[in-house]
Amino acid sequence: MATLTKTDIRKIRKKRARLKRKMKCRFCPDGVIPRPVYVDYKDVKTLRQLIDREGRILPRRRTGTSAIYQRAVREAIMRARFIGLLPYVAEE
Repeated sequence: MATLTKTDIRKIRKKRARLKRKMKCRFCPDGVIPRPVYVDYKDVKTLRQLIDREGRILPRRRTGTSAIYQRAVREAIMRARFIGLLPYVAEE
């Protein structure tokens, strides 16, 4: 069995990183955008998955959210922060 060098391992890891599966929008059932577009600001469990540890909103390329729903997610997170359901910054 051939041993792999550090550069070979790095190349393999880079290739695997590029071959990630296609992410789907969690709000679009069957890929169809329902109307009206609404994300519940009281659903803190879902909104916490869309922000990172520091409290920043994760981008679309990290979450797989469609553009129209990303705008609704932003609005919902801002509303939840305003009424105190989500923090503006990390608690540390």
